[in-house]
Amino acid sequence: MALDQSFVGRSYPPTEPYEVGREKIREFAEAVGDANPAYTDPEAAEALGHPDVIAPPTFVFSITFKAAGQVLKDPQLGLDYSRVVHGDQKFSYARPVRAGDRLAVTSTIEAIKSMAGNEILDIRGEVHDEAGEHVVTAWTKLVARGADAEEGEG
Repeated sequence: MALDQSFVGRSYPPTEPYEVGREKIREFAEAVGDANPAYTDPEAAEALGHPDVIAPPTFVFSITFKAAGQVLKDPQLGLDYSRVVHGDQKFSYARPVRAGDRLAVTSTIEAIKSMAGNEILDIRGEVHDEAGEHVVTAWTKLVARGADAEEGEG
């Protein structure tokens, strides 16, 4: 079933604020194998001009993908999540994510395309801090494999 094209441009309510903690940043940096001291040492981060440790660039994916769940679970959109694979991810930062930030995400459907029997869904997540200042924009591309794609698999 094709996704409803009228959803392009639809925005969903901002998420509840997510508080970014030093330990979460450290755990993430270790998980991705990035030993940059600005991610774990407040003094190293301060030496670079930051008020506290900062997060690796892809840290915000966990926050924005969770927020995109509002889109994915919208029954009117018609998305079968069991057929979805992650296609792409991009970020554009106004400033780094820092320990102590309380971040909210507003998700918007930017595009819905059909290609080779698949549906491609582009979701933009606008991340703002508690003061309402823009921190980062994240774009997530999801591919909902068509039923015909499975028939050709062996």
